[in-house]
Amino acid sequence: MDAKLLQSRLLELIRRTSCELPPDVKRAVDKGWRKEKAGTTAKYAFSVIRDNVVLANDKSQPICQDTGTIICYVDRPLWITETDFRKAFETAVVQATKVGYLRQNSVDSITGKNSGTNLGPGSPTIHFHETKAKAMTVRMMLKGGGCENVGTQYALPNTELGAGRDLEGVRRCVLDAVHKAQGKGCGPGVLGVCIGGDRASGYAASKEEFFRTLDDKNPDPTLARLEKRLVKEANSLGVGPMGFGGETTVMGIKMTHRNRVPASFYVSVSYMCWAFRRDGCKISESGKVTSWLYS
Repeated sequence: MDAKLLQSRLLELIRRTSCELPPDVKRAVDKGWRKEKAGTTAKYAFSVIRDNVVLANDKSQPICQDTGTIICYVDRPLWITETDFRKAFETAVVQATKVGYLRQNSVDSITGKNSGTNLGPGSPTIHFHETKAKAMTVRMMLKGGGCENVGTQYALPNTELGAGRDLEGVRRCVLDAVHKAQGKGCGPGVLGVCIGGDRASGYAASKEEFFRTLDDKNPDPTLARLEKRLVKEANSLGVGPMGFGGETTVMGIKMTHRNRVPASFYVSVSYMCWAFRRDGCKISESGKVTSWLYS
C-alpha cells in the first residue's frame, strides 16, 4: 500500500474520532437529556453537552480540549508490517496535532517537556493482532485524563465494602467506583469492567470493552444481567451528570472476565467520560476504506 495514502486514511480516522461522537453515544446522551427534569442543573448540563457535540461535528474541532491518550488496536493482515503501520500512524498523529484535531498532549514524565507532536515513549499506544482477513481493521479511542483519573482497581476480598470473591463482591466494587467518582471524569460516564486477570491484563481488558456499542448485549447471559442491574443501581445513586444530581449517572456498563490465579481476584474498572471518542474502519490492501465501524 502507498504510505501517503494510508497516512491520509488514518488522519481521517483521527479526525472522526476526535470530532464526531459515535451514533450510539449520541442516542445515549439524548436519552439522558430526555430523562432529566426541566429547569434542573442536570438538564442544563445535558443541553450544553448536546450543543458541544453539534458544534464539534460542524466545525471538525475536538469534542473536548483534552484529546487524551491515543489508543489504537490493529487487526493486521500479512500485507502490512507492524513497522510500516506504526510509521504511517505516527505520521498521521503528527499531522492531526498540527492541524488541531489533537491537542499537544504528550508530556515526558521525567523532564516535564511536551514534544508538541504527541509522540514519545508509549504515545501513541498501538496494539497489534495478526489476522487472516483480507482487510485491515483499525479501531481507536481517545481517552481523556479526567476519566482516566477515576478508574480504579479492587483486590477481593475487600472487608471495607463487605465484598467477597463472587459476583456480589464485584457488584459492590463497581457501585463503589461510581459513588467515589461523584461526577468527576466528566459524567455521565461509561464503565468498562474486567473481572479477574492480573493487574495489567485486567485494566487492558476493561478498556477494550469501550469498543462495544452502548446498545449491544453481552454474549454472556450472567454478565448481561449484571450489566443491566448495575446501570439501574448506579443511576439510582443520584450523582447525575457532572455530579450535579439527576437521573443519569452512567450511560452504560460493559463487563468482561479473564482467568485468574487462585491467590488473586481483581476487579478492574475503567471510566470513560461522556465525550466517548471511538471510531474504526476497515482498509483494503489498495488503500480503500471499505467501511466505518461505528457510523
